[in-house]
Amino acid sequence: MLDKMSSKEDGINARIGQNIKVEREKRGWSLTDLAEQSGVSRAMIHKIERGESSPTATSLARLAGSFAMSMSQLIALTEVQPGTLLRHAQQPVWQDPETGYIRRHVSPGDIPLDVVSVELPPRTDVPMPAISYLSRRQLIWVLEGTLRFLEGDNLFEMNVGDCLELGDPTDCVFSNATDDICRYAVLVLKPAI
Repeated sequence: MLDKMSSKEDGINARIGQNIKVEREKRGWSLTDLAEQSGVSRAMIHKIERGESSPTATSLARLAGSFAMSMSQLIALTEVQPGTLLRHAQQPVWQDPETGYIRRHVSPGDIPLDVVSVELPPRTDVPMPAISYLSRRQLIWVLEGTLRFLEGDNLFEMNVGDCLELGDPTDCVFSNATDDICRYAVLVLKPAI
């Protein structure tokens, strides 16, 4: 069972890497150009594109932001099929190799709203750079547990049912300071193209 999960994670990481390369090449960017845009090292981008390394949540957010995409949009390119029903088993799932943070893309089709379900393990912090929030409006809705959300200098202690609209783009940290899992939804309004 563990080998199947590892193989599935390797597959999604390889497809994410391929999509990063495609997006970079569509823009006519070199590895150096993307490194300068994202703040992720050229060597790490090369490893991610070749499927030799799994990106962390922070590096994936930086790369997606440099393409003017949300992390969920970049991940969704790997598996989301057009249509009106996206069954649980078909939803793309990505796990941060550094923190164990699990991100599931829930929303189907091509509507201008991404819905993402996140599981934040106990005693875990996941920083997200401001670049991942540019030109996006987002809500965070806590479904289980307690979320500490640091948005710039503002700290929000959020409990089940609490919902927060993010402000202007700034560096953020999602934290679970408890011994229980925290589950929350992120709703992202996609920018008009």
